Amino acid sequence: MKGEGWQAVDEYIVGKLLGADDALATTLANNEKQGLPPIDVSAPQGKMLFLLAQMAGASRILEVGTLGGYSTIWLARALPAGGLLVTLEIDHTHARVAAENVERAGLADRVDIRVGPAKDSLAAMVPGEPFDFIFIDADKQGNAHYVAEAIRLGRSGTTIVVDNVVREGGVLDANSGDPRIDGTRALFEMLHGDSRLDATAVQTVGSKGWDGFVLARVL
Repeated sequence: MKGEGWQAVDEYIVGKLLGADDALATTLANNEKQGLPPIDVSAPQGKMLFLLAQMAGASRILEVGTLGGYSTIWLARALPAGGLLVTLEIDHTHARVAAENVERAGLADRVDIRVGPAKDSLAAMVPGEPFDFIFIDADKQGNAHYVAEAIRLGRSGTTIVVDNVVREGGVLDANSGDPRIDGTRALFEMLHGDSRLDATAVQTVGSKGWDGFVLARVL
C-alpha cells in the first residue's frame, strides 16, 4: 500500500497543480516506444526543476544525463528568450530520441545535445559565460566529479541539483558493493569537505519510490 499511496499522491499533485501536458506525455510515450528505461524524473519533480531554474533566474542551464529529454524539456521551458540549455548524453540512441522529443516540444532552438561520456564533454568545456543552474542525473559513480566540474563551469550563486542520492536508504550502507551507492557516498563526502558549496539533501517519496536529491549553491 505504501508505494500505491505514493503514486496516488503524485497523481493528485499532477491533477491539482500541473494538469495535462501533451508534449510531456508524448515524450514519455515515445521513450517507451523506443525502448528507453522508465527512469525519468516524475512530473512533480520536473515541475520542481522548472521552478528552481526560474527562481535562480537561469539563462544558461547545464544538464548531465539527458535520457529521452523529459527533464530537458522541463528545464528548457524555464529559460527566457535567448537562453541556452546544454545537455550531455553518453548513449547515441537516447540522444536521438531526446532530439526528436525536444524538436516536437518546440524547444530545439534553445537546447544543445552533446553526445559522449560526460567526463569528456565537460573536460572540453572552457570556462566562459557561466551556467546559472546545473542538474546532474547521470551515472552515480561520477557524481563527485560532475559536481566539481559544475563548480568550475558555474559562478557564485549557481544552483546545483543532483538526483537519486538516497537510493531507498542505500546511501547508509558503506559496504554495499554497489558502485552507484559508493558514488553517491563519495558525493556526500565531497560536499562535506568542500568549502565552495553550501548544500543540503532532501528525501523524497512518490511514483519513483524512495529517493532524494541534493540541492547546493556555489559560494
